[in-house]
Amino acid sequence: MKTKLAIAIAAALMSASCAITEPTNTNTAAVTPPTVLTTAANAQATADQALTIKQIMADQDWVARSPENAYWMLDGSGVLYQQKREGSILRDWYHQPLDKGAHEVPVEKLHNYAYNNGVYNADSSLLAYTFEGNIFVRDLAKGETKQLTRDEARQSQLLFLTNGQLAYRQNNDFFVVDPASGLTQQIAALETKDAPKANTEAKDFVAREQQELIKFVQVERKNKADRFAQQQQLQQSNSSLAPQPFYLGQGKQVVAASLSPAGDKLIVAISDPQKWRAEGDIMPNYVTEDGRVAAESVRARVADAKPVEHQVMVLDLASGEQTQLTYNTLPGWNDDVLAEVRKENYAAQGKTYTSEEKPRPITLMQDWGWQSGAIRWSDDGSAAALMLEAWDNKDRWIASVDFDGKRFVNQERLHDEAWINYTHNEFGFLPNSKTLWFQSEADGYAHLYVKPLNGKIKQLTQGNFVTEDPTVSANGEYIYFSGNKTHPGNYEVYRVHTQSAQLEQLTKLGGINNYELSPQEDKLLVKHSEALQPEELYVQTIGEDIAKRLTQTVTDQFMAFDWVAPEIVPVPSSHVDHPIYTRVYYPKDYEPNRAEKYPAVVFIHGAGYLQNAHAGWSGYQREFMFHTFLTQQGYVVLDLDYRGSKGYGRDWRTAIYRQMGTPEVEDLVDVVKWAGENTNVDTNRMGTYGGSYGGFLTFMALFKEPGLFKAGSALRPVSDWAHYNTGYTSNILNLPDDDPIAYRRSSPIYFTEGLEDALLINSPMVDDNVFFQDSVRLVQRLIEHEKEDFETAIFPVEPHGFRQPSSWLDEYRRIFKLFEENLK
Repeated sequence: MKTKLAIAIAAALMSASCAITEPTNTNTAAVTPPTVLTTAANAQATADQALTIKQIMADQDWVARSPENAYWMLDGSGVLYQQKREGSILRDWYHQPLDKGAHEVPVEKLHNYAYNNGVYNADSSLLAYTFEGNIFVRDLAKGETKQLTRDEARQSQLLFLTNGQLAYRQNNDFFVVDPASGLTQQIAALETKDAPKANTEAKDFVAREQQELIKFVQVERKNKADRFAQQQQLQQSNSSLAPQPFYLGQGKQVVAASLSPAGDKLIVAISDPQKWRAEGDIMPNYVTEDGRVAAESVRARVADAKPVEHQVMVLDLASGEQTQLTYNTLPGWNDDVLAEVRKENYAAQGKTYTSEEKPRPITLMQDWGWQSGAIRWSDDGSAAALMLEAWDNKDRWIASVDFDGKRFVNQERLHDEAWINYTHNEFGFLPNSKTLWFQSEADGYAHLYVKPLNGKIKQLTQGNFVTEDPTVSANGEYIYFSGNKTHPGNYEVYRVHTQSAQLEQLTKLGGINNYELSPQEDKLLVKHSEALQPEELYVQTIGEDIAKRLTQTVTDQFMAFDWVAPEIVPVPSSHVDHPIYTRVYYPKDYEPNRAEKYPAVVFIHGAGYLQNAHAGWSGYQREFMFHTFLTQQGYVVLDLDYRGSKGYGRDWRTAIYRQMGTPEVEDLVDVVKWAGENTNVDTNRMGTYGGSYGGFLTFMALFKEPGLFKAGSALRPVSDWAHYNTGYTSNILNLPDDDPIAYRRSSPIYFTEGLEDALLINSPMVDDNVFFQDSVRLVQRLIEHEKEDFETAIFPVEPHGFRQPSSWLDEYRRIFKLFEENLK
């Protein structure tokens, strides 16, 4: 093999120079992991048991029941986490002290520990949280927990107000409760209808005549008016009554509502009613309990989507005043950002497009990973900021609210000719300040920034890496995050000083490291994984280099197999300066100069915006194990992060704009070429497979580059992007009505005539993500083209993510058979 600048994961991930100590005890049998997973002793353990596809695809309890949803105990003495119950879909809770073994949390005590997303009062003496929809408050000094609600209603959006009261939302009503006395009072109600009137106006001639002629009607209308006026006076004068509702308009729906910590204002976003589906959006389910065919409701298609706008209102709880904030103070609010796209599409239809400025539909930002929403307040409630996005996905604004001027004030406009990222949008106010902190791809990578409302933007992190999962310290001095600064495939934990911008690396564990900062901010709970080790929990004191392992949930059975550690290779690209990072799996007895070259398989990950060529445990764990199986059968396996993948910055992400399937296939060509020139692989005996987006790319590779792969298997594949969802697709391809060129350029169904190689299509029938119809329509196209070398396999009971081991087994047996018949 020639120069690869490769990272050998098995060694590199363990190379943190004794940075990990082993667990003292856990709730599962302790297993000491080998220092090197390819030692002779480990190889001996595999001598009596061959790895099989059936074993790989079995219930994954045999691999590990890794800790889930882990977080700190309030006093920092231990952690809590969930673990899958063996042989069941249920999860149980465990308490893991730092100095001894774990024990299960009894069901009757769970409400005492469900405070992971709780909120503190001003002096952090009280913590409020919800459990099963009810509110609990914990007195941290006394160690006592008080339940404040017990009903069928669901309370949410807990918030300690500046006066010490606890506010919460229940449906579209807001309440405050005194934590000491338990007295609860309603402070606001949102009604999606018009304000009531004493009498309705006459709607036509007959009604007007009736009211003029009939005295009885006149008396009745006067009585109604008197009663209405009396009720209004009572409402305004008597403080014992609940406040008058805010009437937001007939037929409107509440998108979001956020109460000020001062308890004096609400910011509410409303829209016209939005339907997530039409009557024809159904999916037949053929295998049901009653033996009948069920018509399951499914989402609408992007082809049916219409622009949406949110109206943002400021509601004054004292005066009852409602103020709508308009968007005309935002830079670019009326730009025709799709002018060039529309010109191109009009020209293709023989028409001329004339650009004009007009208001763009704007909404609250919808980030896929958010918990807190797009409205954020300063701690004292005097300032608020919203993250807004244009519905065309080309602009994102962070705008503060000028309550006196009743307008938005732009703090940052992020414009992207392609689309604004749907992750990496965390933001808020630094504690006890009017300084914003936020993530932005302004310089091409997702970095951290701060900005006083009346000051300039200051960049805190910079370089060719991304920041993930930022956490602000209690005093606002630091922002903690996970980032891939040392290598695109290695995520460590860092913190950056919000004043000096000094960056400090806190972990050096290799692999992938997510984290939870302890309540005392002196330790990190690290969720650490490696290429050959599923995620386990570690604890590391900030400022020290040693991380202590808390859990060992990987099974003896999994550890007994001699898994192949892939190398991460930066494959040169012939189209861009950035390399195509690729996991490469070699057979154990790989011979670089063997006379007979090796067959090879290229795996194509799904989701598009996902990173898989990294140094941690893959979310595709069955595929990882299948790749070891393939190497045992004499294959080399490659697994690339094509353009569009996560972790490599904005330009890599947006390379697929308006041309999904073009840059990615170019990258596949480069990886195949690299394999032929740098490994002992026969490029005439290469196959590929992938699911979802990977299935889509399998189609595109076989249809647009015939001969590149002798065989390919497309799993739950997208064949026509016009049939996929709006939130994902419109980002990348705009709307079909605006940009039909992009959809025809990017959808495999338009290229089916190019198929020359063996194709296996694996499709689940109750897939509400990528519809079974995608495969049905594409198969019909292949039939009409009189193509012969394709097969289909259907899975009647499976959704997008398979659930039954038997289905996994059937699918991967077919994939392996495809490769054996065409590549050997």
